[in-house]
Amino acid sequence: MPCFNMAAPTESTDASLSVATGQSATVSSAENVSLQYSLLLDHLIGDKRQIKDLNPTVMGALPSPRKTKEEKMIERGMESCAFKSLIACVGGFVLGGAFGVFTAGIDSNVGLDPKDPLRTPTAREVLRDMGQRGMSYAKNFAIVGAMFSCTECIIESHRGKSDWKNAVYSGCVTGGAIGFRAGLKAGVLGCGGFAAFSAAIEYYLR
Repeated sequence: MPCFNMAAPTESTDASLSVATGQSATVSSAENVSLQYSLLLDHLIGDKRQIKDLNPTVMGALPSPRKTKEEKMIERGMESCAFKSLIACVGGFVLGGAFGVFTAGIDSNVGLDPKDPLRTPTAREVLRDMGQRGMSYAKNFAIVGAMFSCTECIIESHRGKSDWKNAVYSGCVTGGAIGFRAGLKAGVLGCGGFAAFSAAIEYYLR
């Protein structure tokens, strides 16, 4: 009997030790899982994340050849304010010439002689007047287009933003410069009119 009484406490002690060992193992395994999860997050979205180069060939796209110095120089030239102004000037010249010829074609007074308004003008006189009006409109449109494009490019480069305000500022400067030749009041009206027109165009386009 005394032997059985001594064995019972020993078995109870062994059971408690095994339970404590199991609990500590569970805690340590949970801590390991949490630590591994933290390390995984650091490598995925944390400070240890490796920034990979998005190579088009790796992503399945066609490889893009590197640009040469000549191509980069051409791109810089095409993005310059001088080139944009030149394109706007040529476009304004063509558009103004077409508009001038069109308005002359629908004008019944083209080719008429002020000294003899009852005389029927010849085809040469009508074509000459149409050409003169088309050239006049072409020059004006070219000047306005070049001024507007140049000022817009300069303002955009200075502000570092590409939004509707650049067109409004450029329209005000262009209209003011054109109208200022007729006086201060005309310059102010030209600034406001061109700015409002530019704002309406930008609102419609955007």
